[in-house]
Amino acid sequence: MQTSSLMQWAILGGLLILCLVLYRVILRICFGVIIVPEDQIGLVKKKFKLVGKQSLPEGRIIATNGEAGFQAQTLAPGVYFRKWVWQYSVTFQPFTIIPTGKIGLVLAKDGAELETGSILGRKVPCDSFQDALAFLQNGGRKGRQTAIMTPGSYRINTFLFDVEMVDMTSVPDNAVGIVTTLEGRALEQGMIAGKGINAHTNFQDVDAFLENGGYKGLQEQVILSGSYFLNPWFVKVEMVRMTEIPIGHAGVAISFVGDEGEDLSGTEFKHGNIVGRGFKGVWAEPFGPGKYPINPYIMKVEMVPTTNLVLNWASARSESHQLDKNLSTITVRSKDGFTFTLDVSQIIHIPAPEAPKVIARFGNMSNLVTQVLEPTIGNYFRNSAQDADAIDFLKSRKERQDSARLHIGRVLEQYNVHGVDTLIGDIVPPDSLMKTLTDRKLAEEQKVTYDTQKTAQETRQLLEKETAIAEIQKDIVKADQGVLIAERIADAAVKKATGDANSVRLQATAEADRLRLLASGEAEKVRLLARAEADRTEWQAKAEAERISATGQAEAEKILAIGKSSAESYKLAVEAMGGQNFTQLKIMEAIGAQQIKIMPDVLIGGGGEGANGPISGLLGLRLLEEIQTKKHPGQGGEAPRG
Repeated sequence: MQTSSLMQWAILGGLLILCLVLYRVILRICFGVIIVPEDQIGLVKKKFKLVGKQSLPEGRIIATNGEAGFQAQTLAPGVYFRKWVWQYSVTFQPFTIIPTGKIGLVLAKDGAELETGSILGRKVPCDSFQDALAFLQNGGRKGRQTAIMTPGSYRINTFLFDVEMVDMTSVPDNAVGIVTTLEGRALEQGMIAGKGINAHTNFQDVDAFLENGGYKGLQEQVILSGSYFLNPWFVKVEMVRMTEIPIGHAGVAISFVGDEGEDLSGTEFKHGNIVGRGFKGVWAEPFGPGKYPINPYIMKVEMVPTTNLVLNWASARSESHQLDKNLSTITVRSKDGFTFTLDVSQIIHIPAPEAPKVIARFGNMSNLVTQVLEPTIGNYFRNSAQDADAIDFLKSRKERQDSARLHIGRVLEQYNVHGVDTLIGDIVPPDSLMKTLTDRKLAEEQKVTYDTQKTAQETRQLLEKETAIAEIQKDIVKADQGVLIAERIADAAVKKATGDANSVRLQATAEADRLRLLASGEAEKVRLLARAEADRTEWQAKAEAERISATGQAEAEKILAIGKSSAESYKLAVEAMGGQNFTQLKIMEAIGAQQIKIMPDVLIGGGGEGANGPISGLLGLRLLEEIQTKKHPGQGGEAPRG
């Protein structure tokens, strides 16, 4: 079911298309109707002429009066009637489109013949070649046209016009376009370039250029950086870099074109005319540092350094400006016949206002060097060397340098150049003279050496003499010092003996005093200890009695427990150590705890039957009592008082 429906629709569509085609064919055949689409034009060709109409004139291919053939009149988009198929054939042609960055060059296939000497047809009113009938009726000429088609869309009758698309002319930055025209008046006698003409908008309006009397060939006027609608059938453009004047230079312009101007150099200057800007010749006002759009075919710019310029007369050295590349070391001959060479450096300065005069006189800086500086400086030093011996010339270098600076400065002032300084570099005398000078110098140096050695020997002898005297003096001083030292040693010995005797005497006296004081102190100490012990025992007993009374039975039990514990401890100690050893231990503990002296400070001996026998026995008994009291305190009653 769906397939049948699709087939029906396809058949219906085909019938509609067929009807449309048949409709247009029927309209075209039956009614002479032409429908021109909106993006095309119709080019009409008439198949035969009507009765009473003449044929195209000889040499013509485009009909303008109803003649048979290609018709000048085109059909713009729309509907046209009575264009019978048996009388007219219509060709649809797309619009001619000139894209951005392009121009259209037009070649007319029909029209009047070009004028003698012309290669381009002048512009006529024809709506930018869209009205072919107006072009032919207004005298448009056959061939290449001066007018161009700028970017856009055009209804062009291609039966009459061929359009060629080319790029616009672009001049890059820092460049100028040198223009040569292919159409115009012939240059007059003595002219090398066409004079500048206004109102042609940088050669884009060819007809304005020709109508104002523009010349054919090289043009004085240049075009600057930018894009231009230039007809390449009319102009040729050559790109050259702008003329750059670097810092520290002046550009002197020499113009090859222009009228003869008034000489501005003054009556004293006899070396050429210096004129104002725009005239033919050397311009009085130089160009300062910068970039300039100069046509190098009609004007030359000479660079003149305005800073100090150094020129070297030396074979192995040349400055960056290369003006001294052909200068070499100067060879001179002295009065006594010696030939030698010397290097010279000349510093010059050309003020900017004087630069045009230098160029007018010499043409360029190289000529200034070769024609003035080279012969002037070379001849001066050759003449100067001939007036002096070689050795004198070498010795008076500074004076000759100052003289050269003054002389050369005066000469250069005549050429509008300021001589800043003249410097003499290396001077290379001949080998024979150098050998003589060297031998002489060596002899002088040897004499100085011998004199120096003699003086050194004399000084050495004097030194040795003084050294010997100094050695003897040392021994004398040593002996004197030995005597002084011996005397002082003897004095020291006497003083030491005296001191030792005094020391012994004092030590003995001190020891006696010490023993006396010690004995007295010990006796007083024993007495005080005995008294203190008695007081202590008495107070301790009272305190103990009061404590026992206060604590009652509990203290008694404590004492009993302590006694038992002590007894048990003593028992165990006796069993472990032995009774005799344990007793000795306890005696020693008591002696140490009470700080009791076993040996008295003053031992009073007395044995036998002497007077001290009883005292010795008494002291022994007293010592035993003290030990017993310390060993068993609180037992055996009250301690005896001293």
